[in-house]
Amino acid sequence: MDEWGCTVQRLFSYGTLRLPSVQIEHFGRLLVGTEDRLPGYRVFPLRITDSAVIAASGADVHPILRASPEASDVVEGTVFELSDKELAAADRYEVGDYVRVLVRLESGLPAWVYAEAAAPGDTAGPGSGRDTGVTGSEKRVERIVVVGDSIA
Repeated sequence: MDEWGCTVQRLFSYGTLRLPSVQIEHFGRLLVGTEDRLPGYRVFPLRITDSAVIAASGADVHPILRASPEASDVVEGTVFELSDKELAAADRYEVGDYVRVLVRLESGLPAWVYAEAAAPGDTAGPGSGRDTGVTGSEKRVERIVVVGDSIA
């Protein structure tokens, strides 16, 4: 909770959600974040075909996060604190190739991140049951469904 009693969600961004144009369009404000790193993942290029996403980011190739077999691999990025409504807006922005998962960052903070959605039968992506470093009452989300301003 923040100082106004609202739920705060941490989102780790390694790509276009760090762009001011994307933040203004989808959150209505510029986000303030803290640099952090995500161990055990790599970033790969992904061709985007959604015209609204391309217009917001100015690019048709975006980075996509994929679990790495190399524990030494690390992805640099920024942790933002978002409201539930802003997190839902981020879900609407990301195309179907991404899935939101909860991970533990190098700093020790748990945070949401958009990673490659594993295809059925795929054993390499976030849906493979790979250890994300999140334990206890923290939950891992395989698929996020957005209905209006609600997450189901």
